Amino acid sequence: MKMEKVKGNTFYIDTGMTYIPFYKINDREIIMLDTGWAEGERKGIDELLEKNNFKVSGIICSHAHVDHVGNNTHLKEKYGCTIAMSAYEALICSSAVNLKLYYNGQTLSEVKEHFGNMICKTDILILSDEDRVKVCDIEFEIIHTPGHSPAHICIVTPDGVAYLGDSLISYEVMEGAKMPYAYILTEDLKSKKKLYDLRCSKYIVAHRGVFDDITKLIDDNVNFYRNRAQKVCDTIKGSMTMEDIMKAVVEDFKIHIGNKYKYTLIERMLKSYLEYLNEKGVIELNIDSGFLKYSKVHCPD
Repeated sequence: MKMEKVKGNTFYIDTGMTYIPFYKINDREIIMLDTGWAEGERKGIDELLEKNNFKVSGIICSHAHVDHVGNNTHLKEKYGCTIAMSAYEALICSSAVNLKLYYNGQTLSEVKEHFGNMICKTDILILSDEDRVKVCDIEFEIIHTPGHSPAHICIVTPDGVAYLGDSLISYEVMEGAKMPYAYILTEDLKSKKKLYDLRCSKYIVAHRGVFDDITKLIDDNVNFYRNRAQKVCDTIKGSMTMEDIMKAVVEDFKIHIGNKYKYTLIERMLKSYLEYLNEKGVIELNIDSGFLKYSKVHCPD
């Protein structure tokens, strides 16, 4: 792992999988924007923080996914830091039962085993009508960008550097993504377009990029997700159940599913695309011989 300066007091940790930004309050204290994945990143993050004699005094989380909040409780116990998160995402992370509502395809025991590191106590709840948050007496701008997760936020540091979390994906990710994730694709596309109005000096994308200008990246993200929706639409032949479409998509997209956790992830991602197509009036959902089945009305241009 390595540390890179972006601008002023804004830096990021390159874990090899993600960019985790942080803001230096002074030479000793930092505020982290997300905390990374517990299983694959905790050891390296700890070593880098200790090597630089950093104390984590605050954490602001972009959203409640396992690769973004996985070290929250660990760092809170180690440094006594303050955690800020959007109120709904904080609710998701507040208990295993609430996580079960989000990961409803898995048993409570499985949620505890695979996502237990997400459980944390949030000290500052960022409400949906708030556009500023103060952590350790440092004020950050908040842009609400729901869609990738229910209440995803982007965070702008005092240096005018915007951390976009997963509201956009980098070209590196687009090259390898067969079905990029969005919890509510319709809202995610609205949030991506909202980013056109940002006027920041630098932009950090979690999976993995730093940009001076994101106009083209927004265009390409929107087109990429829409094209994937078109490809899902193309797999629907006649009337098909969710499982029928899942089988067709896995085959057409050449997605390897080696365990039930990957299956539930792909199923959840696919459902978002089907809901998007349904909302756009491209497909419809009806009861056919006692089963819910999707059929095409028309495919989007």
